[in-house]
Amino acid sequence: MIEHLDGAVVPTGFDVPVEPLRRAAHYTGEPGCIAEARSFAAHFVDQLRTEWCATIGDRASGDVLLVVSELVTNADRHSNGPYILELEGTDDAVTVCVYDSSDALPLRFPKDPRRIGRHGLEIVHALAAEVTAERVPVGKRVRALLRFGG
Repeated sequence: MIEHLDGAVVPTGFDVPVEPLRRAAHYTGEPGCIAEARSFAAHFVDQLRTEWCATIGDRASGDVLLVVSELVTNADRHSNGPYILELEGTDDAVTVCVYDSSDALPLRFPKDPRRIGRHGLEIVHALAAEVTAERVPVGKRVRALLRFGG
């Protein structure tokens, strides 16, 4: 923190960079993992509200849970092994990353209201400011950035 005294700037020693809140969870793909991931994300959002004094409305909180649900569901259905959910957040954004063992990048299908299912990535793109998918040494990582407000 910097105090301003009669125009002079006096460093007080409290000026330290603040790291984003980061949490990760490992899932085996057993029944209930998707619900556990949603619960993990809900707790994470509550931590952001408390530790970062983040103003996260019900809609934004619901968006985070929906993106987590969609990305974890995709990892659960399309990989042959465990997957990792990694969350990182501040008072203005949350990044949701899911790592899984499949190196096949996800496909985003064109909008088709007659199609039953396979709308997950379409939903994620609609809610997130940025969505990326890349191969990593263990398989792939799908990342979605959600911004709060505006």
